[in-house]
Amino acid sequence: MPGSAQWEQTFHVQTAEQTHQLAAAIGSVLEAGDLLVLTGELGAGKTTFTQGLGEGLGVRAGIISPTFVLVRIHPNLSDGPRPGGPDLVHVDAYRLGSASEIDDIDLENTMDSSVTVVEWGRERVEHLSDSRLEIELHRRLGSAGLPDASNSPHNRKPADSEPSGVLDFAPEDDDEPRSIVIRGFGPRWARQPSWPGIPEGIS
Repeated sequence: MPGSAQWEQTFHVQTAEQTHQLAAAIGSVLEAGDLLVLTGELGAGKTTFTQGLGEGLGVRAGIISPTFVLVRIHPNLSDGPRPGGPDLVHVDAYRLGSASEIDDIDLENTMDSSVTVVEWGRERVEHLSDSRLEIELHRRLGSAGLPDASNSPHNRKPADSEPSGVLDFAPEDDDEPRSIVIRGFGPRWARQPSWPGIPEGIS
């Protein structure tokens, strides 16, 4: 079961670029086996945040939302900043109704060798690891991280209209100020990290 967080930390960012930079700093210290549960309404910056994690991990660029395929794997680059580091497994659990449906996509096969980021994973993926980071992205004018039915993936354009290639920032992520709340659970995150490399201007 989810349990209680051992610590909580809140950052305030003003732009999509700062969201990306904060995530890159966090990604630079993540290790194989780490599980991140990412929550925030559409437009809150989840994809931009995951792109930043990918940069910090040194994985192949081109991270987009995995909504229509559920899981995307981004391999570590041998000539990147962290050669030999973990891959990034990016999961969208919005359409998955339970932990048993998570089990059906066999994340256990990649957990030990990868960093796994699950959007909409709360109350679905906690059984995968005894430690996790929960990260909530809130638009200052948003709905406190709750999905907006009008922006549901069920109402989005079909998969063949999804953008391809490298996206510097997700198209729905604008420069509204956001709050990013990070909570640590389990022995891996018993102590709050210092997150070296966070740029000035992010508080």
